[in-house]
Amino acid sequence: MFVANYKEWLDILGYAESTVYYLPNHLQEFFYYLEQNNIISINQITTKIVKDYYRELQQRANETRHGALSKSYLNKHQQALKKFKEYLQNHNHKGINIHLKSETNPTEEKLNILTQSEIKQLFKATEISHTEDRFKLRDKAILTILYSCGLRRNEAVHLDTSDILFDKERVFVRKGKNYKERFVPINRANAEILEDYIYEGRPEFYQSHLCEALFINKNGTRMQGMSFANRLKVIVEAANNKTIAEKGITLHILRHSIATHLLQHDVPLESIKTFLGHSSLESTQIYTHLLKSIENECI
Repeated sequence: MFVANYKEWLDILGYAESTVYYLPNHLQEFFYYLEQNNIISINQITTKIVKDYYRELQQRANETRHGALSKSYLNKHQQALKKFKEYLQNHNHKGINIHLKSETNPTEEKLNILTQSEIKQLFKATEISHTEDRFKLRDKAILTILYSCGLRRNEAVHLDTSDILFDKERVFVRKGKNYKERFVPINRANAEILEDYIYEGRPEFYQSHLCEALFINKNGTRMQGMSFANRLKVIVEAANNKTIAEKGITLHILRHSIATHLLQHDVPLESIKTFLGHSSLESTQIYTHLLKSIENECI
């Protein structure tokens, strides 16, 4: 249970896919070690236990090449436990009273949230993000779906034109996480952006009438996740803003940004949970901690 919730927490906080995959696996290894040593509660975890575990890792043979495990790999195990300690604290658990020292000084990923002003600059940048109008209209629609509607990358990839319900002012998300369906509201401004793309930009793409995907590429087929990421990079470059560029914005961070902005506007947590398609309110509460840390940085 801990490992699954920890994984979802990392995912919501926007860590890289590799981090979301590997850190829970490392945590699972640690739990297996605890089980082998008859430790059945996280309250029993001490610095000595962690040191013993770490010592065992240092002595473990590397299965893919000769020698011991690399310092980088050992650091990932350290990071898994550090993040788990942080996870417990954020979820009102007293946590594990341990101090961890890394092998080196790895650069830890930092979650950056765009301000509402910076979001406006990205939307403005779509006016010069390409030489052709069809691409510019598509870029603006991508920002609308990923930021204004808060969709995950995979959800945006699987959107069809028929999922944009203009009459109901909703976007139907059929390929949500764990295949859960939901409806996301769109206001008039968002609807106009999507209308411009669907009725003016999209028909200009090669054989667009043969594809039901909302977002299509120059070959007339469904855009994939990497293409969305590449377009976001182009939009960021077009914004020509050093602060935005240094934040290392990802598609997932657009989703975190809208969640944080909704909280700043006092939208109820339950409504944000429904909007984002979270399975539990506990997942959504992560943004309250995130908002506090952002406010603290501004003091």
